[in-house]
Amino acid sequence: MFFVAAMVMYFLGTALSLAYLLRRSEALSNILLIVTGLGFLVHTGALLTRMITGGSAPLSSFGEAMSFFSWALVLVFLLVEFRNRVPVLGSFILPIAFISIVSAAALPQEVPTLEPVLKTVWVHVILSMLGTVGFAVAFAAGLMYLIQDGLLKSKRFNVLYAKLPPLDYLDRLNQQSIVLGFPLLTLGIITGALSAEFARGSYLNWNPEQTGALITWLFYFIVLVGRLTVGWRAKRAAYLTIIGFACVVLTFIGVLMKSHGTIA
Repeated sequence: MFFVAAMVMYFLGTALSLAYLLRRSEALSNILLIVTGLGFLVHTGALLTRMITGGSAPLSSFGEAMSFFSWALVLVFLLVEFRNRVPVLGSFILPIAFISIVSAAALPQEVPTLEPVLKTVWVHVILSMLGTVGFAVAFAAGLMYLIQDGLLKSKRFNVLYAKLPPLDYLDRLNQQSIVLGFPLLTLGIITGALSAEFARGSYLNWNPEQTGALITWLFYFIVLVGRLTVGWRAKRAAYLTIIGFACVVLTFIGVLMKSHGTIA
């Protein structure tokens, strides 16, 4: 019941966030925040209920991981909103969160029985998903940057232009999201390799999901080094983070196709 309620709230939040892009009414942003906040609360209730009934962290299946990813993404949006008051970020974040929770609902709901050695796989999942949340926010910031840059160059000072943050803010948000997300993904890969060693006697099996994760890690490593040392900024960084998040999505699809919904 909590899960379905959260899905409905995120759908309403997504609809309101997209409407907010096209209307000048600031009242929509307040309604959007209330609806999203309520959705986050009931989603938290759903995760806690699943943890109590399952007797462990609700992160044993790919569906549960996608649900956690959606929850964490909404949490980051709410934190940024309360700190910086950027409601337009929800127009780019909430659709991703809604698609994620719908994907979770479409996947098998039974909780898989894990071998004792895999009981700590939730650590790997949490770290990996939190890193992915950082990349999702960087993707949203990069997309907003390109849109705002295009509006400025074409001198179209419309409703969307007025709602989007300044380019400098979007560039900083893009970089900060990668700086936070990359170490988390790194720790996620390390803990995943340790779990694989304990369970199967091999740190790396070169299966599709591990290969995809390593490719994603290498890509963001190059982007991060470019941003912090070479000085890559603005439009180039925006394009690269969009490409990088596309790699993340392809990795998710690969995991789903191979594992049929089971992480371990």
